Amino acid sequence: MPSAWEEWKKSLGDTRPWDLLNPNSEHCTHEEQKSRMDICNGCPELIDLTKQCKKCGCIMPLKTKLKSSTCPLGKW
Repeated sequence: MPSAWEEWKKSLGDTRPWDLLNPNSEHCTHEEQKSRMDICNGCPELIDLTKQCKKCGCIMPLKTKLKSSTCPLGKW
């Protein structure tokens, strides 16, 4: 049985926070990022105060900018 740490890492997918600083990481267009964030804003798993996802723990305005990132619930 996987540990809580392993489950959390799995929920992140292949994207890591430091990918935002990597000049080789592909970023979404502004329209694509806005579309993803609109989906997140309507999701009950989003913590409004911090804009953090309850499922993966990511700060969504940042995660939605990375082309390779995915929603842990499969919404985008």
